[in-house]
Amino acid sequence: MSTSLQQQQEALVAALVLNAEAPPGFDSARVKVASRALLRKRAGEVGEAWPLFRHAMGERWLPEFRRWATGRAKLSSFDDGFAFASHLRDGGQFPVIAESEFQSALRVRSQPGRSWRNPLGLGRLGRGLLGRARSGR
Repeated sequence: MSTSLQQQQEALVAALVLNAEAPPGFDSARVKVASRALLRKRAGEVGEAWPLFRHAMGERWLPEFRRWATGRAKLSSFDDGFAFASHLRDGGQFPVIAESEFQSALRVRSQPGRSWRNPLGLGRLGRGLLGRARSGR
């Protein structure tokens, strides 16, 4: 019994995104490398949407995000960040310095039709200031 192209594609996406086994005919080591690269990219996108949270996590950001995101399908950068933050808050590990960002996100989520545009206004300027704070300038 042969599988359809659609089934093969679904299996590959599941391997890349949901940590499933690589489908037949694919190098499982390469699929794992690609999966890790996608998680790193996703963590970067979430960090762009949640700059205070990302900054407050420091070196813990990527490994903690990877642990949380592995096996979870991506929603949006905002929703991923909110779910990740909620997970850490439930475990008592959410950085206090990012609480204002989380509270702003709660307000945005409670208003139908509103979109997340970083309610703290940390666009390029804010990220630049965070970068200077990290480098000690």
